Amino acid sequence: MLKSQNGVCVGFAVLTLFALILSSPETVLSAPDFQGKVIKIICGNEAGGGYDRLSRVLAKHLPKYIPGKPPVLVENMVGADSMIAAGHLYNIAKADGLSIGNVNRALPFAQLLKAEGVRFDMRKFIWIGSASVEPAILTIRTDLPYKTIDDLRKAKDPVYMAGLGPAATDYQYPVLLKEFLGLNLKMVNYVSSAAGMLAVEKKEVDGKGGSYGSLKLYIDRGVLRPLIRSRVSEPEIESLPVDETLTADKMGKTIMAMRSAVDLMGRPYILPPGTPADVVETLRDAFAKVLKDPEVQEEANKIKMSVRNVPGEECMKMVNYVLSQPDDIVKEFSKYIKF
Repeated sequence: MLKSQNGVCVGFAVLTLFALILSSPETVLSAPDFQGKVIKIICGNEAGGGYDRLSRVLAKHLPKYIPGKPPVLVENMVGADSMIAAGHLYNIAKADGLSIGNVNRALPFAQLLKAEGVRFDMRKFIWIGSASVEPAILTIRTDLPYKTIDDLRKAKDPVYMAGLGPAATDYQYPVLLKEFLGLNLKMVNYVSSAAGMLAVEKKEVDGKGGSYGSLKLYIDRGVLRPLIRSRVSEPEIESLPVDETLTADKMGKTIMAMRSAVDLMGRPYILPPGTPADVVETLRDAFAKVLKDPEVQEEANKIKMSVRNVPGEECMKMVNYVLSQPDDIVKEFSKYIKF
């Protein structure tokens, strides 16, 4: 073995230098290889809905952006407004990158309001990010005489809106508009979004609230007319009036801003707590690339949905904003937003 004049082993010096190189932040480490494995996107919503449809488009194209090109399957784990799926990700699924959650964007509200069934902490999930933003809008059948939100404000007879129940955006949004904008709205609950839309088309109800992505198909077909939106927007509805600008109620403005915070992370994807950093970065990179894929954008357009990458860090900011509200705001918020 070679030695220097003072007896220090040259080999030891070489090993030390090699260790320093490996520890350098510029060192390129190999990404985890998923070859021979299967990745599941666990969707907490029913088949055919917006969450499910977009997840299936992404599942089709994600393999080409993940090392090893593993197949990606969608599994629907429906129940409790996707709290069952979130609980599975948090408490049961292995933190190995093979289980990705696609859950209701409003789940931070469930935690904020201490809803029964919350067995997770939204701040401890690893957020891959969101595949789109989903502005909340209120729509009315185009055969009705209401052309603007001011027309709707003047309605003397109740205007009936289809909804899924207090935990759903299509229920929560009209309720807030009724309270703080004085709209004469009444809710009629259905067992699914599809059933609610069928009721609209059969003219059993007058309109529907909900996410723009879910209602765009019916807007483009001329069935529904959008009248108002949340502060989050998409280019096609940029000109619509923003809900919180139409009320002088300070608490109303605060509550509307809180509700719209989750619109920015319209279709969120999460990983179990403790997922290794290299796996997280690999999947975040894959999602960022797949959402720019022209084929994905084309397929999303065909199902009347848009895709946009919202980084995981941005989603976490929204989660922390919602969960850091003071008790007096939470108490007032709980009057209108239920889980």
